[in-house]
Amino acid sequence: METFVKTSIEDGIGQVVLNRPDKRNALTRDMIQQLQAGFDTLAQNDSLRLIALKAEGSVFCAGMDLGEMQDRALSNDGQAEWQKDSEVYARCLQTFFEIEVPTIAVMQGPTLAGWVGMVLACDFILASTESFLMLPEPARGITAAIVTPFLNFRVAPGIANHLLLSGERMNAKRAYEVGLFYDSVAPGDLNARVDKLINAILTGSRSALAITKSHFQNCLPFDLKQQLLQSIQISASARETSDAREGLAAFIEKRKPAWNPQG
Repeated sequence: METFVKTSIEDGIGQVVLNRPDKRNALTRDMIQQLQAGFDTLAQNDSLRLIALKAEGSVFCAGMDLGEMQDRALSNDGQAEWQKDSEVYARCLQTFFEIEVPTIAVMQGPTLAGWVGMVLACDFILASTESFLMLPEPARGITAAIVTPFLNFRVAPGIANHLLLSGERMNAKRAYEVGLFYDSVAPGDLNARVDKLINAILTGSRSALAITKSHFQNCLPFDLKQQLLQSIQISASARETSDAREGLAAFIEKRKPAWNPQG
């Protein structure tokens, strides 16, 4: 298996880096499993104080690899494979959301579709002004079901609804204004801003930060785990529709989809 996720730790600061820039860091099942393994390895390191989530190239992540999703659609057991993909990804998001150390997503570029969920699972999102968020799933005949609980956690329902239904880009300025991003800075200033935030976080003790993070999550007015379980089923069933097959085929063939008027 080729390695597309690089994991390291130095002075208590863990880094998880997507490394598939030639494919805009599009996620395959193998990559998600590598992410999970990286998170698990870092979590077992007693010196870990913080994790920064980064990516090589100009695009943070283009979401799921639609070519691999199309292969699932054409397989004899597509529904079971989609169910497995949804479960693997939801578990990965939950692991990162619940990991006891603070986490920072460092968005140097655009973030699309499913990877928006991973970004929103972080405690902090620092972004370049050249970055944007986008949930184009309906244009592919599918839904961003697994992203939805994390989006509702971050912003008001109306903002979340707009992102989920419109498929429009939300630029870094707007994402900062609505509270999705912790900060947005010029590309050349991003690394310095990350270092400043890391230094601020590390003035706190490891135990105090862990207790604070756990207590905050326990005080949420909704059950994230239950919402994720529901989202897994919705995500998998949405991919089984004829529109999902048409949307994925149209994207790969670079044409407009011909939607079923009955939905």
